[in-house]
Amino acid sequence: MNPITLTSLSRTVVERDHAVITGDGFVNSTVPGWTNCEVNVIINEAMGAKFCQLLVTLESTSRLEGRTKASQIFFYILEGNCTLKADGQEHLLEKGAYVYLPIGEDYIFDSAKGGTQILTFHKVYEPLEGHNVPNRIIKHQSDIEQTIYCDDPNLLMQNLLPDQTELAFDMAINIFTYMPGANLPFVETHIMEHGLMYLAGQGIYRLADKWYPIKKGDSIWMAPYCPQWFGALGTEPAAYIYYKNVNRFPTVE
Repeated sequence: MNPITLTSLSRTVVERDHAVITGDGFVNSTVPGWTNCEVNVIINEAMGAKFCQLLVTLESTSRLEGRTKASQIFFYILEGNCTLKADGQEHLLEKGAYVYLPIGEDYIFDSAKGGTQILTFHKVYEPLEGHNVPNRIIKHQSDIEQTIYCDDPNLLMQNLLPDQTELAFDMAINIFTYMPGANLPFVETHIMEHGLMYLAGQGIYRLADKWYPIKKGDSIWMAPYCPQWFGALGTEPAAYIYYKNVNRFPTVE
């Protein structure tokens, strides 16, 4: 008799105002212009979000080619390396590198090491009167200073986009690092929406009135006003990269 394989087990949960996506149920998607690669749509409008978060796995023959239109795109190299061609220049991107492409930008990612993974965030850009569209940014997370969050030296923040000093940005991308045993000082409830992926470590996350074990590789979506709290567990720091919408009036009109 053949052994029974249980395939119905998963930590993935999708609720009205939050989701925990663990990757064990990914199904590949096709993106026009992105060839010979695996594309996993982690978060998008179909689940109620107002942005999109993708995980892209490249091979040596992969090529991501396109032009940003209504949506700006943020690319972050999770593993491996590849080359970006933009504005007539070529840039080698290694683990920890990131690229912000505003609307109206052509791009080509290719020459990847097999197994390279890129995390992307996409958001329709909202112009702000009196401010120009932001410029392209190509940097490495090591270029960005870690600052102390809420006066707790065990909570460290890196702001990868200059959203706090440039109102032209309507999205923020940060890396939040928790030393072992550290936790958010309060349960956050706010208008901003979040999409995130864990880069290291593990811990426990409260979303709404539920509690979830979280580890490296997991992703989370949080709708506006979803109560949220995190505490790091284990002997190594926990870190995640996350998106939020910023710098625009809270009313539509």
